[in-house]
Amino acid sequence: MNFSEIIKSNSWLSVQLTMERLFPDQKELLEDYEKVFNELKVMKLGQGNITIDIHWVNDDYDQTKYVDVTGYYTNPADRTDKFTNSLAIEFVLWEEWLSMPIDSNSLAEFNELEIIAYCLNEMTYAGFEQQDIQAEMNCLKGIKDEYDGLTPEEKAKRTYTLNEMMGKMKKDENKNRLN
Repeated sequence: MNFSEIIKSNSWLSVQLTMERLFPDQKELLEDYEKVFNELKVMKLGQGNITIDIHWVNDDYDQTKYVDVTGYYTNPADRTDKFTNSLAIEFVLWEEWLSMPIDSNSLAEFNELEIIAYCLNEMTYAGFEQQDIQAEMNCLKGIKDEYDGLTPEEKAKRTYTLNEMMGKMKKDENKNRLN
């Protein structure tokens, strides 16, 4: 089953009720989500090779549980990262989202309305218009390209290890307590 099939087999009212339950802090955005949902219903499917994976994550940092929406290459030969098969898919074109199959474990864990709600939330992370999302992606690519163009010395001056950053944050925190 792909994302388009579950979009087309459900109504906005049912999705809205699910979104209100899952994302109560986003009630003011429901009209924006509805607009995206309606666009998806009539949009042509794109082509892609990514499967949607929706799963619970236990956050070791603050001991909370949350739902994460990621993707993985449907064809393992397309995998480009030797460390993980998990892909951030929030910047993928919506046409491609529509063609993505849903992971079988995700279908077992979540109902169709929850899948739609979590996917809508993820795919609009950077905006409710595709051009806004692509503009954000282009901005991020520009930052990466700028960083890649730095000399090793410039990179050393502008970047910190996690431990260095934590140390700076602790100093700032202590400084703010004194003021």
